[in-house]
Amino acid sequence: MNLSSLDWTIVFTVLALMIYSVTASKKLMRSVADFLAAGRSAGRYVVSIASGVAGLGAITIVGNLEMNLVAGFSMAWWGMTMGLVILVITVSGWVIYRFRQTRSLTLAQYFEARYSRRFRIFTGIIAFFSGLINFGIFPAVGARFFIYFCGLPHSVNLLGLEIASFPIVMIILLSISLYFVFSGGQIAVIIADFFQGIFVNIVFVIMIVYLFVSFDWLHIYEALSSAPQEASLINPFHTSQVEDFNFWYFLVGIFGVMYSAMSWQGTQGYNASAKNAHEAKMGGVLAGWRGMPQTLMFMFTPIIAYTLLNHPDFTYIANQVGAAISGVESEAVKSQLKVPLVLSYILPRGLIGAFVAVMVAAFISTHDSYLHSWGSILVQDVIMPMRKKPFTREQHLKALRYAITFVAIFIFFFSLVFKQSEYIFLFFAITGAIFAGGSGAVIIGGLYWKRGTTAAAWAAMLTGSSIAVGGIIIHQIEADFFINGQMFWMIGMFGSSVIYIVVSLLSKKKSFNLDKLLHRGKYVIKDESKIVTAIPERGWKMLGMGKEFTKGDKLIYIVNYIWTGGWTIVFVWGTIYNLTHEVSDQSWMQFWSIFIKIHVALAIISIIWFTIGGIIDLRKMIHRLKTMKRDDKDDGFVIADDV
Repeated sequence: MNLSSLDWTIVFTVLALMIYSVTASKKLMRSVADFLAAGRSAGRYVVSIASGVAGLGAITIVGNLEMNLVAGFSMAWWGMTMGLVILVITVSGWVIYRFRQTRSLTLAQYFEARYSRRFRIFTGIIAFFSGLINFGIFPAVGARFFIYFCGLPHSVNLLGLEIASFPIVMIILLSISLYFVFSGGQIAVIIADFFQGIFVNIVFVIMIVYLFVSFDWLHIYEALSSAPQEASLINPFHTSQVEDFNFWYFLVGIFGVMYSAMSWQGTQGYNASAKNAHEAKMGGVLAGWRGMPQTLMFMFTPIIAYTLLNHPDFTYIANQVGAAISGVESEAVKSQLKVPLVLSYILPRGLIGAFVAVMVAAFISTHDSYLHSWGSILVQDVIMPMRKKPFTREQHLKALRYAITFVAIFIFFFSLVFKQSEYIFLFFAITGAIFAGGSGAVIIGGLYWKRGTTAAAWAAMLTGSSIAVGGIIIHQIEADFFINGQMFWMIGMFGSSVIYIVVSLLSKKKSFNLDKLLHRGKYVIKDESKIVTAIPERGWKMLGMGKEFTKGDKLIYIVNYIWTGGWTIVFVWGTIYNLTHEVSDQSWMQFWSIFIKIHVALAIISIIWFTIGGIIDLRKMIHRLKTMKRDDKDDGFVIADDV
């Protein structure tokens, strides 16, 4: 095994603390809304930190390390193209603000209120199917990481039988995740994810600092320079031969960030968990600062791994990694294991244990959130709308737990039999597009356009899902098909948008009452009136700060504008200069060194800031859950006469 007694002590201590936090939250869960949306009681810092680590996951860490091993520093440059777009989306509350105004517990509940009950059931089925397939490889990727990184035996002898370690590791980790969800639903999930998020960010920053000071910058430069001339890992303007993770990957991603806001429902419980629309919006605004340690980790760690795998001074490490994965037949799986195995050889005792603890936390945080999400969607958006009357509270909670258990069993067996043939993120793109390819047009059109019709929603969803399913089938038949998962997603988004607009314009139905859907005007909810009625201005004024903003909120907005605007200027100026001048790799390496140092300093500040803000938010959330009155009718059931 690769872990010392100190490392294992760290891992089990962190796991014990996670279990304790969940166990302590059991008594707070008293209603269906508590189980589904934490009683809508979370503040911005809790939402931002917890949802961030819930969307991270062991598989996402492995996927990011895998992707950046291919793209190098160049990936970070094109990633800046998303900065301004994400700023506009987050500070304006794009989609999330209006969705929170609907008070829907799930996305498909909003679809029923906006379109029809049949459409809710249909989208619930599509979302559930898409999510299950996408979720299906999570346990496999996580289990392989722990087996290879920790040096666990590939099989164990149990009662005279030789049993593979792979399914055993999956069962243990899935069982812990199930326990978390069953204990207190979204309340337990959000509290556990909050503490895990703080821990993950601290360890990531420590690892980045350790790697930065432990390896010579010249070695890094020499290794990266060995890449082909037009597949540069240093200069983003010499990447024409980089496959898959290139400029076009990010171009699609830019459009997808805006189009698919809230489409992916793996962490859908967080969409409704904020105590009001403004807090949900501010949680999104804070996401960039909260995610800074993760961004650094995913960018710099693969650079170190590439150096050790390709520089002649570290041949012994490359040989060890090669020997460790020599028995793995799948090239896709080999690519996932390279960076983690490099880390297992270079991290010191204590830090290895901390990293394994991070991966355990990331595995559990994503699995408990995804189990909660897909199980909830099956009950809330497929089973419940078929009923003529709502469940009782006890029936409802029992149905949710049964559905969540079914999801866990499905992904376990899917991970056992499915053979991966492409990069993790390309698999995500094409499987996610089964739902997200068409749902973006349906979500945005329904929230912002009163002319959007039910017929248009059906047409858009069928178009997007058909294109994605077709892409999956093509890739199973022809693994090297020239259109990858990301481009199939783009085709789905474009086709669905056109169909939604055309079908809506051809319809003669009267305009939809958006005020009723969004609880505005005479439909306002008394307890949320001060916030919910503070509707953002239209046009460019959407970026302004309304009456609901405190001085602290305004400061956060201003800092966001300055930070994102500054890097946008750097990106625009750098792009123009590189297109008109030849910039050496040495100059680019100096830029990347400065880039890392700036981000490390701000990542440390953000950890302190979010820890303090998160603890304050968590105390308020717990107090609210202890004192608030529950409404048993607040369970997501939509009465047909009210639609």
